[in-house]
Amino acid sequence: MLRIITDFDGPIMDVSERYYRVYHFCLDQVQEPGQAIHRLTKAEFWQMKRAQVPEQEIGRRSGLNDEQSLDFARLRRRTVHTLPYLAYDTPLPGAIDALERLTELRVELVTMTMRRTRELNAALNQYSLGRFFQADRRYCLSNDYPKTNDVDDKTWLMGQAMAELPPAAKTFMIGDTEADILAAKAHNIPMISVLSGIRNRDRLQRHQPDWVVANLSEAVEIVMEQFALVKTS
Repeated sequence: MLRIITDFDGPIMDVSERYYRVYHFCLDQVQEPGQAIHRLTKAEFWQMKRAQVPEQEIGRRSGLNDEQSLDFARLRRRTVHTLPYLAYDTPLPGAIDALERLTELRVELVTMTMRRTRELNAALNQYSLGRFFQADRRYCLSNDYPKTNDVDDKTWLMGQAMAELPPAAKTFMIGDTEADILAAKAHNIPMISVLSGIRNRDRLQRHQPDWVVANLSEAVEIVMEQFALVKTS
């Protein structure tokens, strides 16, 4: 059996609109009346996010002072994963087709995400994605889980999955952040990073994934090629 563990946001869901709308909301909340603000275009903003420019620096580049930038960053963290804004996420082009192809090939699909249960379920229901991931193949944070940081939390989730899932002939991880890479490495799982999410190539390559590709469709091609090599070796 071939298994793919994939992150949800980045390989499957486009989160850029959510993050950009939260950016505007936070600017509106901390801006003083009459204060001149330089609002970044979506392309400028998303380029900074993918390069991991700190939130406070994004605030400063938008015209906020240091104190406002700190408030901006705090508000952003409290807001960006709330359900009203999560509704702006949409499936990336080609992602559903890639999942359907894997289903047809009888590849076991597992999703592993930093979303909480209610946040994952909302997206699965909104876009009828639950058909790709059985209930016991969804690894996310419980609604009351006290988050630490993405690297530690995802590595913990990966450990839980490896302890619970049945043996597979080969397992691959697909994700878009350093947390995905480090979680996969901690459990000796081949890692495919995609550029369709919240990190650019430079940030991903610093953590040395096995492959870096454009999107989920290209990641699937890598998986199928590698699995074919395993079966014929």
